[in-house]
Amino acid sequence: MNYFKRDSLTLCAALLVAALLTAFISPVTASLRAADLPGPAREAIFHPVYARNGMVVSEEKHATEAGLNVLKEGGNAVDAAVTVGFVLAVTFPRAGNIGGGGFMLVRMAEKGEAVAIDYREKAPLAVTARTFLDEDGNVDTEKSRYSVLSAGVPGTVAGLALALEKYGTIPLERAMRPAIELAENGFPVSEGLAASLNDARLRMEKEPESMRVFFKEGGEAYAPGEILVQKDLAETLKLISENGSNAFYEGEIAVKIARFMKERGGLITEKDLEEYSAALREPVRGTYRGYEIYSMPPPSSGGVHLIEMLNVLEGFPLGEYGHNTARTINLMAEAMKFAYADRSEHLGDPDFKKVPVEALTSKEYAEKLRKRMSPGRVTPSVLVKPGKMPPGEGRNTTHFSVVDSAGNMVSNTYTLNFDYGSKITVPGTGILLNNEMDDFSMKPGEPNAYGLLGGQANAPEPEKRMLSSMTPTVVLKDGEPFLATGSPGGSLIITTVLQIITNVIDFGMNISEATNAPRVHHQWLPDKLRVERGISGDTLRLLTERGYTIDTSNTMGSAQSIMKKGEFLYGASDPRRPGGLAEGY
Repeated sequence: MNYFKRDSLTLCAALLVAALLTAFISPVTASLRAADLPGPAREAIFHPVYARNGMVVSEEKHATEAGLNVLKEGGNAVDAAVTVGFVLAVTFPRAGNIGGGGFMLVRMAEKGEAVAIDYREKAPLAVTARTFLDEDGNVDTEKSRYSVLSAGVPGTVAGLALALEKYGTIPLERAMRPAIELAENGFPVSEGLAASLNDARLRMEKEPESMRVFFKEGGEAYAPGEILVQKDLAETLKLISENGSNAFYEGEIAVKIARFMKERGGLITEKDLEEYSAALREPVRGTYRGYEIYSMPPPSSGGVHLIEMLNVLEGFPLGEYGHNTARTINLMAEAMKFAYADRSEHLGDPDFKKVPVEALTSKEYAEKLRKRMSPGRVTPSVLVKPGKMPPGEGRNTTHFSVVDSAGNMVSNTYTLNFDYGSKITVPGTGILLNNEMDDFSMKPGEPNAYGLLGGQANAPEPEKRMLSSMTPTVVLKDGEPFLATGSPGGSLIITTVLQIITNVIDFGMNISEATNAPRVHHQWLPDKLRVERGISGDTLRLLTERGYTIDTSNTMGSAQSIMKKGEFLYGASDPRRPGGLAEGY
């Protein structure tokens, strides 16, 4: 068997070369193509990693390698995914976690079954509508983002354990073994980890336990290459490995979390932890130009609005218009506006509100939206209102994808919300707390940290799951695996996944090209079209003339994707966050 891999640091270097070349090759070309580049850059950027038997793609190499080892031993995609999830809690603590939550989409090949595992955090029982408001009734962002109040009841341990129990083949002990070893013995700090800890330091300095865990004695930072050991986290993981998820939600770990919350004036109690459970849900389903799309249902808004936008765009021949031309970007931006406007009113936890999923994802509704659009023109966001229905996340998230030799597929996105969540570590556990409560709509009309608006459907209530943008997605062609993809990025997640899909289906890109191509984003409000560098200057001029306010932004998202063509799996780890790894065998 052949063994292939490519570190995305190489891809990142090549992408920089490509960006420089763009200015000289073709100022009117909307995106780079393989023919435009010399051999080494073309090889690095446009040739994805490939393999026959199985593949794992994640944002951290230890996690990818641990998952791939499980596949090589005969484990299936779910076994590998659970292994990756626990390893990332050790080696990618800015977003990998056992103190947060997320969503896993599983497609089992033998039965043709697809299921969504919802392990999003829940609001504690003691939360009220005024918990995060000050005396004047205004949102207090310190409470909702950087205090113990900001933590929702964590769901990751329950979600990963449920996935393994229902769809895996190996014991929890085997899945957790690599994470325990990496926490107990340590691993070399990467440049990305060192930089992100440095960025988080100002907030962490207020938390002695976080400084003790993530910095050396005396507060000195870890340099790249130095070994980070997390003994407390290792002991926590051992308890879960030996006793299952009950160790986290009812045992010694739960006691430590609840005690810390009580000491600091937090909300989470032993009862909150004991009553938490992950949920199995039906995926949101749609079609796009003959491909079957499976994505995450509410309380994620991702799948609903991904399919809503794809339905709208299906009415236009994007392939003829060209990738990242002014005409194509115009249509995409208008479709995005309508979707994000709908998100602000109609989406929330389906256990608390009936969400009009069927209506929003219908082809008929997409046709109505197309009639409201004026191709070639810009509709000001103030004129875009949420559609009338029939009666009835952060950039500091992480995604990984796994496909095995049997065609089983896993697409998983999970998060702490901000980098390192609230920056607060529960003493004696090594567990970083999420700050997901900020994803609720604390006050109608008040945007969250990602600029997203929400309404009563996403107001905080006891045991309610906060709305998310996470969009783990799998795509089938003629019932067979075609694509597993997803991304971090807060409000940018949905549009990142949208463009990965359109890049491969409409514009015929391989998965590496699709991942590296410049991205655009519009989220209705604020009324700005965000674009990455690499879009043609002529295209930007045409878009400005049509009425868009252009915001040339930093990179958007970090897609981790696997595509199947013929007998081969092709993988790409987004170079926008160096350090990821696509690896197969």
